[in-house]
Amino acid sequence: MLDDPDQSFVFFRQGILFLLSAPSGAGKTTLSGQLLGQVHDLHPSISYTTRPPRLGEVDGQDYHFISEEQFVRLRGAGAFAEWARVHDFLYGTARAPLDEALTSGHDLLLDIDVQGVSQLKTSYAASSVSIFVLPPSWGELERRLRGRGTDNDEVIARRLRRAREEARELVNYHYWVVNDQVERAVTILQGIITAERARVLRLRERTVV
Repeated sequence: MLDDPDQSFVFFRQGILFLLSAPSGAGKTTLSGQLLGQVHDLHPSISYTTRPPRLGEVDGQDYHFISEEQFVRLRGAGAFAEWARVHDFLYGTARAPLDEALTSGHDLLLDIDVQGVSQLKTSYAASSVSIFVLPPSWGELERRLRGRGTDNDEVIARRLRRAREEARELVNYHYWVVNDQVERAVTILQGIITAERARVLRLRERTVV
């Protein structure tokens, strides 16, 4: 099969962008934390945002917190692979870390909204896997939002309306997971990651002499 007996071929896998979306309150942050702690070679993609840090959030670890002026400047320079305005604040994903991860064969987990997924699936169609997380019911989602104790009735109503709008985008995702129990949802997500990593289309051939 090979003309040169001293020449061999090895396969390497390109990196994968796992795009995780969910309505506010569906438990996406909890699921992301569990996955990053349990799945080997899965790394977080740190987004940029103009919203202020919440209690306990750390700049450069949870988000890169920047001003709207800085965000607009970066966006104008083409630094973002995707960006969106969500709940009056700007969010964006830097392009360079994504390209670096894909080239080096590392996988990234992106906590991202439906607008961002739509943009990334255009630019990174072959390298991205989109997953939508749903709450067990709309009633349970409202209970979780109220349980936070951080939003008033008007904000909660707005989040619930947006959640229903986002759920209509489910048909544009590769996978969906219901977060009724965290452990079960994490197990399903791990299965998705394992299967996607094993797909032949991820392989590339590298010649070694």
